[in-house]
Amino acid sequence: MRKNPNILVIGDLMIDHYLWGECDRISPEAPVQVVDIKEETKRLGGAGNVIANLKTLGAEVGVMSVLGDDLIADEISFLLSKDKIKIEKLIREVGRKSAQKSRLMAVHQQIIRFDKESKEEIKSKSEEELVLKLEEIIKNYDAVLLSDYAKGVLTPSFCSSIIKIANQNSKFVLVDPKGKNFLKYKGATLLTPNLKEASLATGIEINDQNSLKKAILKLKDEVLLKYSIITLSDKGMALYDDKLEIVPAIAKEVYDVTGAGDTVLATLGYALSIGLNIKDAVILANKAAAVVVGKVGSATASLEEIEKYIHLNDELECKIKTSNELSQILQNGDKKVVFTNGCFDILHIGHIKYLKKSRNLGDILVVGLNSDDSVKRLKGKSRPINSQINRALMLSALSFVDFVVIFDEDTPYELIKKINPDILVKGADYLGKDVVGSDVVKDVRLIEFEDGFSTTNLIDKIKESK
Repeated sequence: MRKNPNILVIGDLMIDHYLWGECDRISPEAPVQVVDIKEETKRLGGAGNVIANLKTLGAEVGVMSVLGDDLIADEISFLLSKDKIKIEKLIREVGRKSAQKSRLMAVHQQIIRFDKESKEEIKSKSEEELVLKLEEIIKNYDAVLLSDYAKGVLTPSFCSSIIKIANQNSKFVLVDPKGKNFLKYKGATLLTPNLKEASLATGIEINDQNSLKKAILKLKDEVLLKYSIITLSDKGMALYDDKLEIVPAIAKEVYDVTGAGDTVLATLGYALSIGLNIKDAVILANKAAAVVVGKVGSATASLEEIEKYIHLNDELECKIKTSNELSQILQNGDKKVVFTNGCFDILHIGHIKYLKKSRNLGDILVVGLNSDDSVKRLKGKSRPINSQINRALMLSALSFVDFVVIFDEDTPYELIKKINPDILVKGADYLGKDVVGSDVVKDVRLIEFEDGFSTTNLIDKIKESK
């Protein structure tokens, strides 16, 4: 298995320009924030972010594109050379504006973005030169990645030529698509559209498993893809090889989704080039995307970061069980099992003290967690604030929580019957009330809550501070 594959990137290169500052006042001239700029940074964006991700993973990378004849093009060329990217062909067209996206950032939040760019298609002469160069160098590469930002480089005829040349030489060709016309990528190994892009391209509103299957199959059949993929944001990725599979994402706090699609494309290209099968490639891409959404700005994920992320989440995930798994684990055991349940939407010190006291009553603490749908029915459409997987992982991080099990009903009655705990714990506010499951469990304990702490109060306090 090769660890340093050669991968060629073709697409729209640009500069990601960041102005970093602080904001603590409103302008006297107009009702707008005044940002005090502390730092200015520039990095490769667009196809350049795909390149950066490939380099971080350990690939050797070549690039072909078309730029304007301007200072931004000079900066792009400089950054490519600085990062030791093999420039196979960079054509400069007079009158074309090289792309730059400028983002104003304050307190890790993007305030505004302003762009300078050309969007018209590249000239036919430029396309011909690029095709000739590709025919000359294709044998040197394991895969070709097309990063389409709809800035005019990847014309339908150019895409067709690239895919034909790649297929003739048995090279992978992966595409991050744009627009509605996915037929211009006909014959590619795979595309990486998100749900919205896939819906627009297929004309199918994707709102359930059935419509997802129809859309992903339509893409596979009409675009003649080897593998069909649709990215599902925090739900992971849908893959159709010989059947539909949903490869779930492991949730992580999201600071910025900028460039996550580039990371997916780069990681899939890298994984296939080193010999991984498509399922393992998708799993790796999911992990890489989870790493980068936790960073600010277009970011990359190294293999080391991905391994650390996988290790951390494996440790946490191993505590999250289905009711069937939990029933098997707990049966015929001689340890005292304690059960409690709740939404645990925004974890606070009141929750932590309550759970620790619960654990002290026995040997194993099982926490039943209301699913997202269950929370919405109980608390309203604006809840939960955090998704069920995020809430489950937060609970799993507590050393005194042994297992977490998500249930979809309004009450955990069926779950309690299934796992049959020794002790059932609820808050002291249940004094004098019927406790769900008390007819199943012999020992019911009520624990006092910490005064002044509740998720609702926290949400209200946040609203008041705005």
